[in-house]
Amino acid sequence: MGFFDKLKKGLLGEDSAPVPQAGGALTVCAVAKGNAILMADIPDPAFSQGFVGFCCGIEPEDGKVYSPVDGTVSQVPDTLHAVGLESGGMELLVHCGVDTVDMKGQGFTMLVKEGQTVKKGDPVIVMDLEVIKAAGHPTTIITAVTNSDDFAGVEQVRTGPVQMGDDVLQVTRQ
Repeated sequence: MGFFDKLKKGLLGEDSAPVPQAGGALTVCAVAKGNAILMADIPDPAFSQGFVGFCCGIEPEDGKVYSPVDGTVSQVPDTLHAVGLESGGMELLVHCGVDTVDMKGQGFTMLVKEGQTVKKGDPVIVMDLEVIKAAGHPTTIITAVTNSDDFAGVEQVRTGPVQMGDDVLQVTRQ
């Protein structure tokens, strides 16, 4: 570790997410155990057509949702169905279920608060899949890079069965 690394570590603290240099790549991991699907297959046009940013979906096996990155919680809506995260210049939205904002928090337990530092794999939300299905909503969990246009590229690197923590998106800096 060089002098500038030590200085940076001292100024930013142990929990700061790394910020890659230009040309570096960031990875976004699966937020749940389940089946990773392509953006085009997400059952919500706002996400499937990329209006919210490049994203992928996971059809979850259980209702446990984890942070896909080391970062900071930037948003926690009152409806508890989503969480915003910032990491290495990325702005991420983890959205649980489709049209679940209508549920006004029913079926969701938020485990983090705005401003909290999280590590990849930390639990962030618990969703009750049966309650969501009973309300007539798909349970797809969507992970979107909402500032995709700020990067040279975002691509999905995995589909099919995933475990929490498996890489699913790669984000390339300009």
